[in-house]
Amino acid sequence: MESVASLEQAADRAARSGDSRAAAQLLEQAVKEGPDRPELWLKLSAMRRAVGDSQGALQAIDKLLALAPLDFSALLSRAFLLEKLNDPRAGEAFMIAVAQAPDDDQSLPPPVAAALERARGKSLAHKNKLAERLKSAVPVGLAPSEQRRVDRFVTNSARKTRHFHQDPTHFHFPGLPEIEFHDRERFPDLDGLEAATPDILAEFNSLLAAEVAEMVPYVRYPERVPLQQWKELNNNRDWTAIHLLQNGKRIEANARHCPRTMTAIDRLPQPQVPGASPNAMFSLLAPRTRIPPHTGVANTRLVCHLPLIVPPGCGFRVGATTREWKVGEAFVFDDTIEHEAWNDSDELRVVLIVDLWPPALSHGEREAVAAIIPAAGVSFTGGM
Repeated sequence: MESVASLEQAADRAARSGDSRAAAQLLEQAVKEGPDRPELWLKLSAMRRAVGDSQGALQAIDKLLALAPLDFSALLSRAFLLEKLNDPRAGEAFMIAVAQAPDDDQSLPPPVAAALERARGKSLAHKNKLAERLKSAVPVGLAPSEQRRVDRFVTNSARKTRHFHQDPTHFHFPGLPEIEFHDRERFPDLDGLEAATPDILAEFNSLLAAEVAEMVPYVRYPERVPLQQWKELNNNRDWTAIHLLQNGKRIEANARHCPRTMTAIDRLPQPQVPGASPNAMFSLLAPRTRIPPHTGVANTRLVCHLPLIVPPGCGFRVGATTREWKVGEAFVFDDTIEHEAWNDSDELRVVLIVDLWPPALSHGEREAVAAIIPAAGVSFTGGM
């Protein structure tokens, strides 16, 4: 009886000479002798496909995947075979194959990279089709907040989006809901903040025009601190802040010029954490500047943005949700979920940023947070 190695070598010679049928026969003998070798099943699948036996090629791929369930080449081949066979499982198979693709397409041989690009298109088409089918099943008459959550349930189920988890750099309080953008209705106190937008903007403009503001880089870590989330923006004035409240202290040099802004902020349910909060600032993002994906210090606070100056070309992403800032329309998000921002315009973007207590924290839990964080000696702004 011939050895597996000799059968494989003979099959390779037959394949190179163009005799796919002989190569397939030799490989069928080889897999009988060495059924636990994935590469033999991959070659057998290719030869069966070359002679027009798509069903047999699929069976060989399934044998391979039984040995190596996450093999990218096998998953990609399986998806295209199912498509050729008009099998309804093809769309799902393309999604699975794309999920196992290498991070770097440049590492792939050109034919495989081209096949992967086609697979990505087919995967997306399947997701879109699935999302439309699920969307058609949604009952009518949902409240706006219900509709937003159900819509996300649909896109998550169709795997067009995924659930992002809280990943604070320092403090994680268990059991708090992981919500990218919180329902605006949960924060009625923001009505007053939004109503004060013209006054707040006027005070910011006066502060800037008078050149009296203490403006500092938003990210300020000492050189000795290893930067995991920040590189180019550390101590960079492309992203600056004019602090009104910082780590629980009023920054008098700025706040005294903004009395109406401070009055509007004082009416909000800000965390009272000695040495850490409340915080409030004007955040200035320079033209053509991007804030990289990052997460905040603690999930025991939420972050409110009140947009003041928003040129076209600005955007903001939290988790899988991207929003535009709209002047005078506040929103609340969880900054311990990965988020990023960009200003692709040629003008300055300005947002008022304020901390808020999460509604899910009880009075007793807030008191505990206010005691524990100071004991740890880490501020909400993490030294920024």
